[in-house]
Amino acid sequence: MKKQLLIAFLAFGAIASGQKLVLENPENLGISSERLARISDTFDEYVAKQQLPGGVILVARNGKIAYHQAFGKSDRENNQAMTTDHIFRIASQTKALVSVGIMILQEEGRLLISDPLSKYIPEFKNTTVALADDQNGYTMEKANREITIRDLLTHTAGIGYGYGLAADQWADADIQGWYFAHRDVPVLETIKKMASLPNEAQPGEKFVYGYNTDILGAVIEVVSGQTLNAFLQQKILTPLGMKDTHFYLPPSKAQRLAVVYNQENGQLKRAPDKGTMNAQGHYLNGPRVSFSGGAGLLSTATDYAIFLQMLLNGGSYDGQRILSRKSVELMTVNHLNFPYSWSPGTGFGLGFSITTDLGLSGAPGSVGAFGWGGAYHSVYWADPQEDLLVVYFTQVIPISLDDHSKLRALVYQALVD
Repeated sequence: MKKQLLIAFLAFGAIASGQKLVLENPENLGISSERLARISDTFDEYVAKQQLPGGVILVARNGKIAYHQAFGKSDRENNQAMTTDHIFRIASQTKALVSVGIMILQEEGRLLISDPLSKYIPEFKNTTVALADDQNGYTMEKANREITIRDLLTHTAGIGYGYGLAADQWADADIQGWYFAHRDVPVLETIKKMASLPNEAQPGEKFVYGYNTDILGAVIEVVSGQTLNAFLQQKILTPLGMKDTHFYLPPSKAQRLAVVYNQENGQLKRAPDKGTMNAQGHYLNGPRVSFSGGAGLLSTATDYAIFLQMLLNGGSYDGQRILSRKSVELMTVNHLNFPYSWSPGTGFGLGFSITTDLGLSGAPGSVGAFGWGGAYHSVYWADPQEDLLVVYFTQVIPISLDDHSKLRALVYQALVD
């Protein structure tokens, strides 16, 4: 099976790496137009029931776009229709781009993912871990080894989002949650402060989702001598033509930024202008100096699909090589040697989750598919075995809805070849 997956992966990369993503008749891609229409019907119903404000869904196969539709409103209060070129806060979908950035630096001989983090940020030389004690409190002990770059790529460094046993210390340091856009200092300054705070687990002990990729963004700044924004623009965004992907939106694109909504008691409410994680955010009028590698980017479905297509192509797109084929292979296999705590049949690669067992996952898909999502309820996945990618952007936080699972089922049921 692994050999078959690799052959399919390589063959697809050889065919598609020189092509741009353009619309194609779904039937020519082994996809039923009639069955694809079920996606539109389902998401229009979510809007009609006021469960979603609106969004954009893009499905591509064999390097061509089979489905690219907007639904609902980008701004319900002002009756603005969602369009396919609307821009979304993609939050943790930033992590995949920054992880690729780290692999670029390894390919350039400027770091190794086996390197200790302290080689680039010395403050992390001696870290600590918070452990529960018998008095319902916690004690602190020294980490049993140094954190490595690979630990950060796989979220096994033990570093969460500041809400573990030592949450009091993280709160006192004003470092909790994934949001950085309001900060008026470079990201490296915030990351250095984290080094003195107790972590949630020993390095390599378990999967702990948190600031890992923000720290990687700071590593990129140290190694490259550039801001994370400048590095990503030079190495990924400009070569791929991802012209609508930004940390902070140019004023000329302000009208294309979709509005954020909150779900309260099953109802949608426009998120407040002021605030951080559950608000509209500082992406238009903020300080614009802290570049969050873990959750800071804005993008369109088209731009993000180009990025995923590059990975499906084995590291290149439209004649531009971003990574080597071997680096992509390394990123898209499971790196965990213990059970993944979030979802059965799933592991984690270097920047995103990996489907390892289709039966245990209980959802349609393929072994080897990789993906992740964002805090504003976006999601993506790429399936090398089916030469398939899916991007779904909407802007609701917090929210509880079954749309991600339904989308997965609706996409795979449309494959008819």
